[in-house]
Amino acid sequence: MRIAVCPGSFDPVTKGHLDIIHRASKLFDKIIVVVVINPDKHPSFSAEERMDMIRRATTDIPNMEVDNFSGLLMDYVRDKGAVAIVKGLRAVTDFEYEFQMALINKKLNPQADTLFLTTATENMYLSSSIVKQIASFGGDITDFVPGVIVTEVKDRLCRSI
Repeated sequence: MRIAVCPGSFDPVTKGHLDIIHRASKLFDKIIVVVVINPDKHPSFSAEERMDMIRRATTDIPNMEVDNFSGLLMDYVRDKGAVAIVKGLRAVTDFEYEFQMALINKKLNPQADTLFLTTATENMYLSSSIVKQIASFGGDITDFVPGVIVTEVKDRLCRSI
């Protein structure tokens, strides 16, 4: 079975993330979407909430599971028997960082490759940070996040003005 890991903070999951997850699910027998817990970040949603949002937004992907992890990604990849890491790229700046990470990860685990999928044009500008900023000011985020989580994201992030 060919397993791939799709890691990210997903705080919150966006339509750009979902595009990459859907496409990756067609390339592998199993895709594991991993909410990576980074102690240097201060997420708006807990790991469990982010996992739940991903599950609710991906009920149409039968070969996918959701998990969370804190530590070296390559340890997780090795433990799961994955052959690849799938990362989405929006711009050249994404590539520079992700290319460096891919080289380090290959050094740590030569059996796993990193696969880059370019984002769909309509998602090139989209990031969780932008979604959070728009939501914090009461802006309309329906074009940016899955419909099943719009209210939850707005309720958590909208500041009373």
